[in-house]
Amino acid sequence: MIELVIEQRRRSLGGGVEVGRVLPFAKRRMVGPFIFFDHLGPLDLAAGVDRSVDVRPHPHIGLSTVTYLFSGEIMHRDSLGYEQAIRPQEVNWMTAGRGITHSERLERARAVGDRLHGVQAWVALPTGLEEIAPSFSHHAGNDLPQWSDAGVHGQLIAGSAYGLTAGAKTHSPLFYAHLDMEPGATAEIPFGHKERALYIATGGVEFDGACYEAGKMLVLGPAASRVRALERSAVMVLGGEPVGERFLYWNFVSSSKDRLAQAAADWKAGRMKLPDADDEEFIPLPNEPEPPAPAMS
Repeated sequence: MIELVIEQRRRSLGGGVEVGRVLPFAKRRMVGPFIFFDHLGPLDLAAGVDRSVDVRPHPHIGLSTVTYLFSGEIMHRDSLGYEQAIRPQEVNWMTAGRGITHSERLERARAVGDRLHGVQAWVALPTGLEEIAPSFSHHAGNDLPQWSDAGVHGQLIAGSAYGLTAGAKTHSPLFYAHLDMEPGATAEIPFGHKERALYIATGGVEFDGACYEAGKMLVLGPAASRVRALERSAVMVLGGEPVGERFLYWNFVSSSKDRLAQAAADWKAGRMKLPDADDEEFIPLPNEPEPPAPAMS
């Protein structure tokens, strides 16, 4: 049973780069711990593309970012000293905790051109772990279990599903997988979690007797369910246990509005360390209503 259909909304990141914003949505802020879901591309970039397409250094707190590509390459650099290119069917998992900064540069595109296509999701950290030490890990190969069955080629990105467990350290029960489905193939959506969804990245699917095209997220009830591909389709399935109410301001996530305000003030005042290998520029705090000032202790 479908509880809600969310259609991506196009958002500009500058430099001609657009994303399809899916979560958060006015009627559904989260699915399990997933609080943010952006569909990037597909975007064809010619060699020599301007640096304005890069995502300059910026901060996060209270979440883990999960970057997954279908095609293209992004270079990650962060304030812990990690420098790691992410390529198709790999995962960059960055836990911000009490605070981290990073950049995402399109260096391959600038050098030789590229076709950039992927998804970035944010997973809110559970209460009690929002202020853990930041960390970064990169996952490929055996860390990301794969399987094929009756026209469905799957890859587990994070968490546990289909009897498998991915390599990234998660902080609450969840699942996240990429299903590459041949025309007519059917796949079960993992169940056993309170909140689940599927997102159609390419192609089109049939679910519960209705047809849905790319760019739509179907938020599902808890009952067992299956999806059928109407054509070659890339489907992301995700879900998990709720972590409680979370507030979001710009790149910050927290259960406390005071904590958001403190993070905004810290970034504005230059108190958050930039990546050592990318510290000559940064994204300023946006010109939009700021969170309330922290309460006086």
